[in-house]
Amino acid sequence: MKTVQIRLDSIDKVKSFVNIITKYDSDFDLISGRYVIDAKSIMGIFSLDLSRPIELAIHTDDNFDEIKEVLKPFIIE
Repeated sequence: MKTVQIRLDSIDKVKSFVNIITKYDSDFDLISGRYVIDAKSIMGIFSLDLSRPIELAIHTDDNFDEIKEVLKPFIIE
């Protein structure tokens, strides 16, 4: 598992983010404080505080670099 910090501060960003990650068979979790939700769940994402950065846990080793590249617009460096 590897993690990156992301920002999803608009409805369009949330929709785009979910559309991208649902193309992958890997598991993705969003971690915000003590809450951990399935990142492929739009309803789950909207239950989080989207005004702050969120930790994205990516449960894969095979194509991590590819996933990180396509998620670049959301990643906070």
